Amino acid sequence: MTDYKTILAELAASVLDGADAAAIAAMIEVPPNPEMGDLSLPCFKLSKTLRKAPAHIAEELAGKLPAHPAFLSVTAASGYLNVFFNKSSYAETVLGEVLRAGDAFGAGTIGEGKTIVIDFSSPNIAKPFHVGHLRSTVIGNALYRIHRFLGFRCVGINHLGDWGTQFGKLITAYKLWGDKRQVEEGEIEELMRLYVKFHDEAESKPELEDEARAWFVRLEQGDEEALELWRWFKTISYKEFNRIYELLGVSFDSDAGESFYNDKMGTVVEQLKEKGLLEEDQGAFLVRLDDYNMAPALILKKDGATLYHTRDIAAALYRNKTYGFDKAIYVTDYAQNLHFQQWFKVIELMGFDWADRLVHVPFGRVSLEGVKFATRKGNVVLLEELLRQSIDKTRDIIESKNPQLEDKEQVAQQVGVGAVIFNDLSSNRIKDISFSWKDVLNFEGESGPYVQYTYARARSVLRKAETAGADLAAAAIAGFDPALLENAEAQLVLKELAAFPDKVLVAMEKLEPSIVSRHLIDIAQRFNRFYHECPILVDDPALKTARLALVTGVCNVLRTGLGLIGIQTPERI
Repeated sequence: MTDYKTILAELAASVLDGADAAAIAAMIEVPPNPEMGDLSLPCFKLSKTLRKAPAHIAEELAGKLPAHPAFLSVTAASGYLNVFFNKSSYAETVLGEVLRAGDAFGAGTIGEGKTIVIDFSSPNIAKPFHVGHLRSTVIGNALYRIHRFLGFRCVGINHLGDWGTQFGKLITAYKLWGDKRQVEEGEIEELMRLYVKFHDEAESKPELEDEARAWFVRLEQGDEEALELWRWFKTISYKEFNRIYELLGVSFDSDAGESFYNDKMGTVVEQLKEKGLLEEDQGAFLVRLDDYNMAPALILKKDGATLYHTRDIAAALYRNKTYGFDKAIYVTDYAQNLHFQQWFKVIELMGFDWADRLVHVPFGRVSLEGVKFATRKGNVVLLEELLRQSIDKTRDIIESKNPQLEDKEQVAQQVGVGAVIFNDLSSNRIKDISFSWKDVLNFEGESGPYVQYTYARARSVLRKAETAGADLAAAAIAGFDPALLENAEAQLVLKELAAFPDKVLVAMEKLEPSIVSRHLIDIAQRFNRFYHECPILVDDPALKTARLALVTGVCNVLRTGLGLIGIQTPERI
C-alpha cells in the first residue's frame, strides 16, 4: 500500500535541515476531523531538535514543502502542518491497489523464512469443551491466520490436556461409581458427572485424593488397566472436540498433547540436575526462583509424578528441536501468567538462547451474562450447545426477516458461529467478556452479523449490477474514473480500506486480533453510510462504474478480514 505518511515525511525532511524522515513519519497523525486535513504533522517534538518554535516550523513547511501529486494543499495552524490529499489521485491509488490485489490485499512477506509455533485451544481430555475454552481457540486461530497471511510458516499445536492427576481422579471416580454402558451412552457428559462427583465426595473423604494420586502414578508407570481407561476417555473426548472444531472451522498441524512428552520428561529432569538447578524439598524436586521474585517451579512431586512445568519445558525443547521456531506463542487465560513466567525463566536458566522467543498471550475470562464457570462444580456451558443455540436463534431471525432465503441452514450456521467468534474477538483480548445474546446476534450493532450482513448487502449490489449488464471486470481492472469518488462518503471508505494492511500488521505485532475485528466494523460503518448517501446503480455509466469499483473493493477487504479472524462470508443473508 502506498504510504502517504512516508511521502510526507520525506518531503518535510528535505525542507528541514537536520530532520530525520523516519522520526518525522512516526509523528504524523490522522486528524480527528477531516476538515483539519487528511494528515497532520505536529511540530512540537521537532522544535526541540531544530530549536525553533512549533508554529514557525509548521509555517516554514507550509511555504516550502515541494509539490507532490498525492497532495492538493498544505496549511499551518497552531504548530501543526495539515495536509490535504489530492482526492482523485488518492482514489485512483488506493482503490487501484485494492482491486489489483484482490483477496491478497494486505498480505505481506515480513514473515518469509520464519516459523511461528502457536499453542492454542488445548482442552482437557474427559472434560466438556465449554465456553471457557472458546477464547484460546478463536484467538489462537486468528493469530495463526494473520501470521500466515503475512508470510510466516505457522505450526498450530493443540496441546491437549491428556495427562496429569485429573486422570487419577477420573479413574478413581469410574472405578467407584462408573458404569460402562452409561459412559458409552452419555460420553463426555457422563465423564463430567463422575469428575464433579469425585470433587464433591473428596470434600468429606480426603483419602480419595490419595487414591487418585496413586492411580496417576500407575498410569505414568504404564499400568495396563490405567492406560486402557485413559485411552477410552481420550477416544470419547476426541469425538466431541473434532465435532466442535469442524463447526468453528479450526484445524491444527499437531495434536500432540501432554502425554506425548511422557518419555521426554526424564531428560528434562536430568538436564536440570546437571546444571545444578534442581533441588530437593521435603521429597519433591523444584527449581528455586527467589532471585526473580517468583515462587519455585515444582518439577516432580513427592511420589515422582510430573507436573505442568515439567511437561511444558519438555514440549518447548521438543518444539525448538523439531520446528526451529523464531517464536513460540502460548494462548491461555491470564490466570496462568505466573506459570509461564516461571518455566520461561527455567528455560533461560538452563542456558537456552531461544528463551526470549517464548511468548505468553494472555486473555481475560468469559462468563455467560456475568455467571463464571467452574468445571469442578459442574457450572459449565457446553460450547457446542452455545454454538447450536446461536445457529438456532439465527435461523429464527432469518425465518422472520427473509424466509425465502436459499441455503438457510448453511447461512444460519455461518452467521450463528461467526457471531460467537466475532463477539469474542471484538474486544481487547485481555478484557473479561460477558456473553450476551442481545449483543452477539445484533444485526444493527457492532457485531459479526452486522459485518457479514454488510458484505452480503455489497454482494447483492454487485449481483444486481451484473444482472443489468454492468461490466464488473472492467471496474476491477481499475477502469473507473477516480474523480467521481472525491465525495466525502467515498473518501471515508477509501481511508478505511487503505488502513487495512497496517491494521493487519499491527495485529500481528501486538498479537491482538481485535485490531482487525474493530477495523472491519469501521469499514462496514463507512460503507453503509456511503450506501445510503450515494446511489450506486445510477443511470450515469461512469458514475455507476466508479461506485461499483468501490463496492467491489469493500467486498474484497471484508471477505479477507473476516477470513483472517476465522469467519465465513455468506453471499446472501
